[in-house]
This record gives sequence, structure tokens and C-alpha cells, in this order.
Amino acid sequence: MSDQILKLGIPAGSLQKATIELFGKAGLHILESRRSYLPSIDDDQIRLTMLRAQEMSRYVEDGVIDAGITGYDWIKENDSDVVEICELAYSKATSKPARWVLAVPNESKVSNAEDLAGGIIATELVNVTARYFADRNTKVKIEFSWGATEVKARLVDGIVELTETGTSLAANNLRIVDTIITSTTRFIANKQAWKNDFKREKMENISILLTAAIEARSKVGLKLNVRKDDVESILKILPSEKSPTVSSLADPDFVAMEVIIEDKIERTIVPALKRAGASGVITYPLNKVIH
Repeated sequence: MSDQILKLGIPAGSLQKATIELFGKAGLHILESRRSYLPSIDDDQIRLTMLRAQEMSRYVEDGVIDAGITGYDWIKENDSDVVEICELAYSKATSKPARWVLAVPNESKVSNAEDLAGGIIATELVNVTARYFADRNTKVKIEFSWGATEVKARLVDGIVELTETGTSLAANNLRIVDTIITSTTRFIANKQAWKNDFKREKMENISILLTAAIEARSKVGLKLNVRKDDVESILKILPSEKSPTVSSLADPDFVAMEVIIEDKIERTIVPALKRAGASGVITYPLNKVIH
């Protein structure tokens, strides 16, 4: 019976809300409880567990769970031997990769990692930081930080901290010396679970749906009616790499066109289409885009 259940870990904490929203867009609806780390999902073949992203890859590697969602940074920090199914370009703040950066106070004279030789570095990402300095033949003492790492930048010689936008570092009058590692969210699997036909297909299905939901975030659907005489001018306005679907209408002088475009160009394309003779222009959000 256990072979017909996929034990899936989703991250608790900062990625929790974004992950639940992403699953919802993918058609997998999670019902969370504030008091439970075992949320329910509308799929009887999936059993969910909420775990900290920091420990997710260890439990996947050990087979405690079959698959999980975590950051590339924590896979490297734990040196976990797992299958990386896919990269999921989403995070708590933006769709950009997060960075672990070496930072010092603005007033510090440090300009590179080597300047910190013999110093103390505070960070949560201890192992990756140790390898970074070892690769540069620079001896430092690395102290594990339990949080509020920015505050410690003036108590020790430097910090290694996670940032997406750099806003928190700037607010604490810190400057970035170097990037230690760039990280995105990954969907990972236990190696033995990946060999199980049922579980592998289930994980591949989830991967397809999540990736499609992320792809749809930056796109909108566009529908319009066009006189046949205006089709060529309309095609010149639409992005050249897009090939719209063209359908006949009851009125033989008109056709309907439909295409998917980047949402950032919608505001410039729609007025241009109107001026070129398009009518009945409709734009609509997308849940999933599968290539």
C-alpha cells in the first residue's frame, strides 16, 4: 500500500505561503492548519509533511520522505545525494534567484575574502561558507548564527547572509563583498523512490504542473477579432516568435486570433492592436503553460 502513496515534503517557514499558492495554481489544493505540520491535499495518493527547508534534503536522502521542495543552497549545505527533478523559479519575494553573500559593515576596510583571514564569520550556511574560504586558502572561524545575522556584522568580522533584493542589508548599513552561492528552489527525490514506477510518474506529474504554473505567472492569453484585410498588419504587431491560432467566424470577412504573450508587453500591444483595426480584444490570466 505504501508504494501507492507519495510522501512529499513541502517547506515550512518563509517559502510556505508561496509554495501553497503555487500548488493551488498547479491544480493541487493544500489545506493547511496552523497547528499541524501534516496538511491535507486533494489527492489521495499524496501524503504531505511540512519541514524546514534547511533539513528537507537530509530527510529525502534518508528516505524518510520520497520527495521534497527545498533550496539548492541547503542541498549543498547538507551535501545531500538526491535526484534533482527540476528547478522551480519562485521564492518568497521575487522570481529571481536568492544569493548567499559575504557582507561587512559599510565602514569596514575589507574589500575581498582574503582580507578576512583570521577573522570570525557568522552564518547559518556553515559548510558552504567553510568550503568557500577553503577554496581561497583563507583561514577563518565560522560561527553558526541562529538568526538576526545582520546585527552580528558589527560584533564579528563579517557575515554570510541570504538576500533576494539586498534591502535588509542596505537597511543595516552593510555592503556585499562577494556572492558565496546562488540558489533557486528545487524539487528533489530520494534515489530509491525515483526507481519506483508509481512514485516516479507521480513526481514527474507534479513537476510538469508546478513548472507550468510558474511559466504562466508572467504570461496572459490574448483574443481578438480582425478583418481578413488587416491580418498582415496585426501579425506585424504581435511578437515575431509567437504564431497565433486563427479561426474562422460566422462573418466571412473576419477571423478570430488567439495567442499567449508576456504580460509586461500587454499594455503596449493592446492599444497598438486596437489602432490597427482589432476588435473584441480580450486578455485573461493563465493557470498553466505547458510547452
